[in-house]
Amino acid sequence: MKLSIDRQRFKIYLRVGVLYFLLSAFGELVSNHETFLQSCLNNLWLVCYVVVINYLLFERSIPYIKFTWKRLLIAPVLIAVYMMVFSFGFYAWKSIGAGLHLYVTLGSYPSVYNEIGDLVPFSFFSVFFFGVALHIYDYRKLKEAAQQLRIQKQEAELNYLKSQTNPHFLFNTLNNIYSLARDKSDLTPESILRLSKILRFMLYETGGEYIAIEQELKVMTDYIALEKLRYDESLRLNFNYDLEDMKQAIPPLLLIPLVENAFKHGVSETRSQPFVDIHLSVKSRQLQFIVKNSADSFSTDERVKENIGLANLRRQLELLYTDYNLSLQHSPSVFTATLKINLASHV
Repeated sequence: MKLSIDRQRFKIYLRVGVLYFLLSAFGELVSNHETFLQSCLNNLWLVCYVVVINYLLFERSIPYIKFTWKRLLIAPVLIAVYMMVFSFGFYAWKSIGAGLHLYVTLGSYPSVYNEIGDLVPFSFFSVFFFGVALHIYDYRKLKEAAQQLRIQKQEAELNYLKSQTNPHFLFNTLNNIYSLARDKSDLTPESILRLSKILRFMLYETGGEYIAIEQELKVMTDYIALEKLRYDESLRLNFNYDLEDMKQAIPPLLLIPLVENAFKHGVSETRSQPFVDIHLSVKSRQLQFIVKNSADSFSTDERVKENIGLANLRRQLELLYTDYNLSLQHSPSVFTATLKINLASHV
């Protein structure tokens, strides 16, 4: 066994020792208030011994005998040693204190064994007290560590989802510009300008956990304007919002996947009368985001398949909020995505 002392761990024993001393002082105040001050000084001397012995017991001896079967066989010997330490050793410590005038015997005993018998409950109860206190402390620290690991895991997963979503979003946007450039459209420079605004937003505004909802609206507006460049007057677009607070905080780029989905998997695949209808409202921290778009004929018995953008959005919602609902409905000619979030339920 190494005799080195873990100072940080030993400080915990000192704190528990202080609590044990206060508990014993309270007992003395109730039972022996006439000699309360001297009893407290005596107990302070005894607690010093208790702290060291319990540290050796819980930090050195118990972990040692649990290590291998051979060491486990030493357990009876260690138990006998500690029985001596908590009885005769405790008496010897008291005698040292008396010799140094740090401990004053307040009563007389007919024999040494009677005096040891008076000290043993004090020392043995300390084992129970330190054991319970350390168990509670270690359990709380373990719970905090598990909670911290869970948070770190969630943050890592959120960052991974963002690292998937952002390139996916940019890839689709670049495809739009490519189609304009291929047709030698005069709108290509404008589309590149709008893309640069979106890139600037993604580089400098999405690093934090939250952004103001007005920033989300701005990038959403730029994206919609960029998409509109690909279509003629046949596209019917309606985008409206009703917000109580433009500074309401939401995670960046949380709503974009639903808008992107409406154009990429809806309007672009519609042969006649394409449309997109977007409505956003936030009232009393209750967010409702409804995106409707035209769609090709679809059997109501067929299950809606989620692409990477929608799948990532659903997982982000699971990690970010406890009260939300994302529903996807596909009628024969209309696809509807409805997102409801209680913004106060952020994890």
